[in-house]
Amino acid sequence: MSRIQMATPLVEMDGDEMTRILWGWIKSMLIEPYVDLKTEYYDLGLKHRDETNDRVTVDSANAAKKYGVAVKCATITPNAQRVEEYGLKEMWKSPNGTIRAILDGTVFRAPILVKGVHPTVRTWQKPITIARHAYGDVYRNTEIRVPGAGKAELVFTGEDGQEIRQTVFDFKGPGVVQGMHNLDQSILSFARSCFQYALSVRQDLWFSTKDTISKTYDHRFKDLFAELYEQEYREAFERAGITYFYTLIDDAVARVIRSEGGFIWACKNYDGDVMSDMIATAFGSLAMMTSVLVSPQGQFEYEAAHGTVTRHYYRYLKGEETSTNPVATIFAWSGALRKRGELDALPELQSFADRLEKATLDTINSGVMTKDLALLYEGEAQAVSSREFLEAIRKRLEGNA
Repeated sequence: MSRIQMATPLVEMDGDEMTRILWGWIKSMLIEPYVDLKTEYYDLGLKHRDETNDRVTVDSANAAKKYGVAVKCATITPNAQRVEEYGLKEMWKSPNGTIRAILDGTVFRAPILVKGVHPTVRTWQKPITIARHAYGDVYRNTEIRVPGAGKAELVFTGEDGQEIRQTVFDFKGPGVVQGMHNLDQSILSFARSCFQYALSVRQDLWFSTKDTISKTYDHRFKDLFAELYEQEYREAFERAGITYFYTLIDDAVARVIRSEGGFIWACKNYDGDVMSDMIATAFGSLAMMTSVLVSPQGQFEYEAAHGTVTRHYYRYLKGEETSTNPVATIFAWSGALRKRGELDALPELQSFADRLEKATLDTINSGVMTKDLALLYEGEAQAVSSREFLEAIRKRLEGNA
C-alpha cells in the first residue's frame, strides 16, 4: 500500500519519560506505515533542553510560527528535585509557557468521549471546552524569598522617567513576595480567539476571573473582553444564536457543575490549567483530553493535556509492561495531521486523521482499553498494555479487527 504524501513538514517536539516512549510507538505503529511522515524535529527532552540552555524550546516555537502546525509530546517542567535528579544547570521554565508566549495563542482543551465511560458529574451530557489564556500570570512571574523585616514595593518606571510606586507589604519577618504581569495585546488576542472559536463551533462562551478581589489586574481582562465583544462580536453572536457572559470564577464553578455541558469556558492561565484537569478527570481520564494552542496568526500546536507519566516510566525502565493511556497523544498527532492536510489541501491526509481517531475510539468501544479506562468502564472491559492497545488500533486501521 502506497503511503500518503505530505507537502509541508510538521514541527515535531519530542518530550520526556513514558510519553516519549509512547511517542515513538505511535509514530512507528500507527502513522509511518500509512503516511510518508515529514517533520522538522526538535528534542525537548529535559537533558537536551539543559544542553542547549533551553534554546531548543525557542527554536521549536519559531519553527511552529514558520510552518504553521506543530505536534508536541509531554515535557517535564523541572522543580528542585528534578534539578538534582537530572543534574541540570538551572531550574528551566515550563516549555509550554515559553512556546505559548512566543506564539501568543490560546489553548483549547476538550474531553474525548467514549461509550461506557460516563462523567462523574451526572448532569454533564456534552463536552465542556476549556479555553486557557496562554501568556503571563504565575507562569512568567518574578519571586523573592524575603529574608527578614522590610518593605516590599511594586515600582513601575516609565520611559519618560515617571515613577509609580506602591507598597505591597511591610514585612515584620521572613516570607515570600511575587510579581506577575500581563499585556493588553495578549489579553485581546485571547478574547478574539475565544469569540472566533465560539462562533466556529456555535457554542456559548463563558468567561470568568476574580475581579471583585483583583480590582485592577483581573478587571482589565473583564473590561477588554467586554469592549471587544461589543465592538466586534455581539451582532455575530446574536445571528448565531449563542451567548457570551462574564461571571466570577467561583460562580462559574458552581454553574459548570450544575450544567449539561456543551459550551466553552474561558479562563486565565492558571485557572485554565487547574480547571482543564478537573474537567478531564470528571469526564474520565487526563489521558482523554485534547489540547491545541491557536495563535492569532493562525498557527496550531497540538499536544496531550497531561504529564509525562513518571511512575510508569520507571516501571518501563525495569522492563515491566505498563498500561499507559496513549489516546491524548494519538489525538495530538491526528489533530496536527488533519490541520496540515487542511492547510495544504490534502484530503487523503485529513481522511487518515479521521480514520486514526475512529480506529482508536472503536477499539475502546469494543471493550479493549488501558487500565485507567477499564476501571471506569461500564461493561465488559479488557485491560491491556500500551503496546497491545496500539496493536489493536493498528488492526482496525488495517481492517483486520
